[in-house]
Amino acid sequence: MTVAATIAVVLFTIVALFQILLAAGMPWGAAAWGGQNPGVLPNRLRVSSAVSGAIVFPLLALYVIDAAGLAEISWLPGSGRTAMWVLCGFFVLGTLMNAVSRSRIERIWAPVNLVLAICCLVVAINA
Repeated sequence: MTVAATIAVVLFTIVALFQILLAAGMPWGAAAWGGQNPGVLPNRLRVSSAVSGAIVFPLLALYVIDAAGLAEISWLPGSGRTAMWVLCGFFVLGTLMNAVSRSRIERIWAPVNLVLAICCLVVAINA
């Protein structure tokens, strides 16, 4: 379970950095948000990327850390185990959505989502 949690935290960190770089204006829009905005993202999606990178993905990493027992994070709402099952389902859905994306480059996120789904499943089963 520790290995799965560590892999998930590393991947969440990579995705968070990617989102922060998108928000900062990197021209990688074809690889995110449906791939419909090649180049620099429009402002509304840059804000969404900033929120995802600075808040959402770090929180997801904290849930994994908590559920895996790597650290107790008592201020997180809800059950870590329940969160892992929800995240597993979310990342299975993300895998499917990225796999069928019209943007060829966005499809690179399908295996990332699949690995995250598997890691969350392992943590959920063992939490």
